[in-house]
Amino acid sequence: MDKRSTSTRLAGCLALGLLLSNNAAAQPGLPAAPQGRFLKPTALVGEPIDYELRYDHAPDLEVVFPDSLAAFVPFEYAGKTYFPTRTRNGRSLDRTIYHLRTFRLDSVQTLALPVVVLQGRDTLRVAPEPSRVRLLRTAPPQPASTALPELQQNLALVPVEPVFNYPYWLAGSMGMLLLLAGGATLFRRRLTRRYQAYKLRKNHGYFLAQFARHVERFDLSRSATNVERAVALWKNYLAGLENSELSSFTTREIVAYFENDVDVRKALSATDKVIYGNLQTDDAKEVDRAFQRLRGFAERRYASVTQ
Repeated sequence: MDKRSTSTRLAGCLALGLLLSNNAAAQPGLPAAPQGRFLKPTALVGEPIDYELRYDHAPDLEVVFPDSLAAFVPFEYAGKTYFPTRTRNGRSLDRTIYHLRTFRLDSVQTLALPVVVLQGRDTLRVAPEPSRVRLLRTAPPQPASTALPELQQNLALVPVEPVFNYPYWLAGSMGMLLLLAGGATLFRRRLTRRYQAYKLRKNHGYFLAQFARHVERFDLSRSATNVERAVALWKNYLAGLENSELSSFTTREIVAYFENDVDVRKALSATDKVIYGNLQTDDAKEVDRAFQRLRGFAERRYASVTQ
């Protein structure tokens, strides 16, 4: 019995020695741990607090620091400040400051952000010692024996200042614009006709007034210039009424355009004699009849267009 126990103890010691030797042989190959610390020992709820993570390692070691998706519990990530790697005397230093906030009410809160070390196909997570920060409370602690005050019910209405309802006004404005656009599309042809009739009526009234003024001046002066101006006014008016180039037509072209109308042919023939010839005393009545024919023809053409 003693021999068996002795042999068992020797075997256990031998196995323990082998395990310690293997751990000792593997220990130098493990990367060193990073250093993490809060830059302030205390913090307020919701107040920004900085956490510095430093890692001193060999230059050939690939190191990945935590990003915004890492687990910062019980803190919330608010940003970070990254510093480029600095290598001196055969050692490299990586350093990052994380900007955090906490909304927990624990008196002491800890954090240990690990870094990832890439060694060939292996990935090692190396974490620093947990760093602690103490939460400062702004409200004085209440003793446990103190009872909470009773809540008092108040159902009195409080006047609320009216606020301009922008969504409803915008919706109403859009509806009005759509209604106006639909009405314009539906009644556009009718409105266009009315506007065109208004323009024609206005132009026709202007033509009759100006034409009567030229006739009156001709009656006073018997000048061929007034006859020429009256005929030019008549041509321009009919050119706009017919939407044509009548103002540049010759007398023969105008007569042909209006299909050899008797009033047009006789009136222009009489006015051409006055404009391009000498006015005789017997020709004054013929010019007056020519003016009447031109005015009457213009009124007939206006009536045919507006019907």
